[in-house]
Amino acid sequence: MAIEVPRAVRWHDGAVRIIDQTLLPGEYGEIDLVQVEDVVEAIRSLRVRGAPAIGIAAALGLVASLRPDLRLPPAEFRARLLEYAQRIRETRPTAANLAWALSRLLAIAEAKASASNEELWDALYREATAIHEEDREMCRRIGEHGLKLLHDGATVLTHCNTGALATGGIGTALAPIYLAAERGWHVRVLATETRPLLQGSRLTAWELQRAGLDVTVLTDSAAAAAMDRLGVDLVMVGADRVVANGDVANKIGTYGLAIAARHHGIPFLVAAPSSSFDFSLASGEEISIEERGADELRAGFGCQTAPDDVPVYSAAFDVTPAHLVDAIITEKGIFKPHEISRLRR
Repeated sequence: MAIEVPRAVRWHDGAVRIIDQTLLPGEYGEIDLVQVEDVVEAIRSLRVRGAPAIGIAAALGLVASLRPDLRLPPAEFRARLLEYAQRIRETRPTAANLAWALSRLLAIAEAKASASNEELWDALYREATAIHEEDREMCRRIGEHGLKLLHDGATVLTHCNTGALATGGIGTALAPIYLAAERGWHVRVLATETRPLLQGSRLTAWELQRAGLDVTVLTDSAAAAAMDRLGVDLVMVGADRVVANGDVANKIGTYGLAIAARHHGIPFLVAAPSSSFDFSLASGEEISIEERGADELRAGFGCQTAPDDVPVYSAAFDVTPAHLVDAIITEKGIFKPHEISRLRR
C-alpha cells in the first residue's frame, strides 16, 4: 500500500521551498527562502525543524542565498560564503546535522580554491542536493532496520515529530511505522503533545492522520499512565545529537519518557541517521542545550498561561543517558549505545 507523505523541504526554481510548520495543523502553506535572512528566520522560528530537515534547509539555503552574489569579485564571494554559513550555523546549536551539512559545503569550497564563482556555486548546489538525496535514502534504510523491531498490531509511543516533516524522506522514528503501513500492518501510534510547542499534536498527528494511520494524541504528562494502561510495546524517538558514549540529545521530555519506559520494562529506542552522531563530544554533559524564549512558554500561540514576569526554564532539549537507551537504529543497522563506535570506523 502506497503511503503519501509531505515534502518538508525541497529546491524549487532557485529557492528553498519549505512547508511552514508554524501554520499546522490549521493551515497548510509553503514559503520560499531566497536570502540568508529568510533561511535564518525560518530555522530559528521553527518554520522548518527536525535535525535532518534543518541540515538540508541550511545547505540548500546557503546555496540559494549566494546566488545573487555570483558577480562579486571571487574573494568577496568566498567571504560572503563564510559569513552566511556562520550566520546559519548559529541558529540552532543542539542539532548536529546543521553544522555537519554546512561543514560539507565549506569543505567543497576549500577543495575548489581556484574555481570561479559559477563553478563553485555549481559544486555547492550539487553537494547540497546530494545531502538531500542521501537523507531520503537514509530514512528508508532506518525504516527497514526499525521494521525488524515492530510487528503487526504493535502500539508505539513517540515524542515530538520524527516523520517526513522533520527530514528529507519518510522520517527517522516514524519511518518504520510508514513501512509497516506499506506492508499492510496495523500499528497504533501514541503521540505525545510535546510541550510547549506541540510538535507531536500539531505535526505528528497531522502527518500520520493525513497518511491514514492510527494515531492518538496524549498530553506529555499522560505518557507514563499510557505505558501502564494502553499496552505500549515500545517507545521510539528521534535524536538531534548522539555523542560518543551513546548519550542522546532530543526534544525536551525525552529523558522522562526513557525513565518511565525503564520502570515499565518497555524498550526505549532511538532512531537517527549517522549525520546526527557527534564523536567529538565524549558525553551528553558536553552538549550545548538550546534555550528558547520565555514567552514561548508564558504565552505560547498567543494565549497567556503564566504571569508576565515569572521566571521560565525553557530548554528545547534534554539528554537521555546511554544506560536508558536499549538500541539506536541507524541507516547502517541497529546498535547498542556502547557499540556506536563502530559507526565512527
